[in-house]
Amino acid sequence: MASASIAFEAPDNASGASPSKSRPIDLVHLANQTMGDKTLENEILLMFSRNARGALNEIATGNEAAVVATAHRLKGSAAAVGAFRVFVAAELVEANGSDAALRASLGAAVVEAENFILKLCR
Repeated sequence: MASASIAFEAPDNASGASPSKSRPIDLVHLANQTMGDKTLENEILLMFSRNARGALNEIATGNEAAVVATAHRLKGSAAAVGAFRVFVAAELVEANGSDAALRASLGAAVVEAENFILKLCR
């Protein structure tokens, strides 16, 4: 009987690397958020891309309080769409809004996500 229960146990690699997490946008997360609606996914991704670019402009020109608030908003929208690299970079900027290197890293993460989104939405 033990051999029968082994067949139905969870695999050991459940916590292993997921291909969707290695992309700038976690498509599995996004599909769960949109219930698999591809049209909705495209709309959300394009909206995120526009808003993220606007947030970068605000971060580049704002005072530290504005930078922290904008990074916080960007962090939330990145988490919603599955842009987890943007999320992490925005979280770091939120914690230290005056660090230029962190701002540059956030900019790079947003550009990477934007390029990925543009390729997806062609």
